Amino acid sequence: MVITPTKGVVPQRALLTVGAQILQVLDQPLTVSQLWARVEQWRHDHRHHAPMPFWWFVLAMDVLYALGLIELDRELVTRRPVDATPVGSK
Repeated sequence: MVITPTKGVVPQRALLTVGAQILQVLDQPLTVSQLWARVEQWRHDHRHHAPMPFWWFVLAMDVLYALGLIELDRELVTRRPVDATPVGSK
């Protein structure tokens, strides 16, 4: 699994890049298929033509879930609220 771009993985396909694209279009709760369609459209609109199979999109969602940025609730993917309090401020 390649989270960041490498010599063999273009930046458009890095899991963090795809994850950022997911977060950009996730402005409301969406089904996985709705989210996939939105990301595909976003990539087309922004000329990201590197191929991205569905399983790679799912891996990017796994990374976002592991980072605590998204969750699946009743078949809808949603953003998780992020606590912006600096560490040690409490």
